[in-house]
Amino acid sequence: MKSSVTAESSIQDKLVFDDPASLQALCGQNSKRLKLVERAAGVELHLRGNEITVVGEAAAVELAREALTQLYGFAKRGAELSSDDLVRAVRVLRTDRNTDLREIFSDTILVPRSGRPVTPKGLAQKTYCDAVRQNDIVFAIGPAGTGKTYLAMAMAVRALVDKQVKRIVLTRPAVEAGERLGFLPGSLEEKVNPYLRPLYDALHDMLDFDRARRFVDQGVIEVAPLAFMRGRTLNDSFVILDEAQNASSEQMKMFLTRLGFGAKAVVTGDITQSDLPSGVRSGLREARDLLSDIDGIAFTHFGEGDVVRHPLVQDIIRAYEARAARKRQDSAQSPDGRDGA
Repeated sequence: MKSSVTAESSIQDKLVFDDPASLQALCGQNSKRLKLVERAAGVELHLRGNEITVVGEAAAVELAREALTQLYGFAKRGAELSSDDLVRAVRVLRTDRNTDLREIFSDTILVPRSGRPVTPKGLAQKTYCDAVRQNDIVFAIGPAGTGKTYLAMAMAVRALVDKQVKRIVLTRPAVEAGERLGFLPGSLEEKVNPYLRPLYDALHDMLDFDRARRFVDQGVIEVAPLAFMRGRTLNDSFVILDEAQNASSEQMKMFLTRLGFGAKAVVTGDITQSDLPSGVRSGLREARDLLSDIDGIAFTHFGEGDVVRHPLVQDIIRAYEARAARKRQDSAQSPDGRDGA
């Protein structure tokens, strides 16, 4: 592949590709994938024959060029590229232009029943996966849509399939139920299932329904509210605590002290989204402050730029964070230290 650059008010960079089939795989039908790269990198892309001309500001053109070059290399090696791959490639390279995308894209955690491999979708997710491999307790803190729970589930299933652990335990606080559980109709399982549904959904993405049901029936995979962990010792288990911002300080301590020999725990949550009653300190926030210097415990932090859902989700998160920042500023400026609004 050759490249030439001409300097004008905006930069033009012409990329010449020598393999038509690989170029077609990169561009997609009717060049739809190139439009995704245009939007993600902030450039204009013009395809003509075996050439792509990139037009835009110098930094954006450089970003698009590096993304297209590396993605073309994937296509030429026979790798299947999705539209999502192109967008996340641009995002990763925007964070670090020197990143070798192969280190991220080739890290296959699991090939679930859908057949689409589960891999890290960015630098933060890659760091997270490596932390889980290298540590017995990992905290993943950040907004929804950053893949915290999904990746933890994939790594848990992989550990079970590879016989690194004997069972998986999935848990989350049923905060909204509180003391009202006893007043809800149905069995205890029926009462708490709505709070555990997201864990079941992720599990069924990883395993076919019959196999997942068999594992649950045999106790190989357990899905339970956090309160059920009290008094237990979890040996040879991969334990995931989801929505941990809704665990109280006492619950977090109880959970972390359940771990036995051969156990690994992943704790996920968003400290900005606690549903705990006013005045109750989040156990996730406290754990972050108390445990960050202990060997064998790792913390991975995600930001709005790591969101892998619909692009609008990033804008929504950014808007809420901006409002929160304004409230903090108003509070700091008010004479009595209260919210100035």
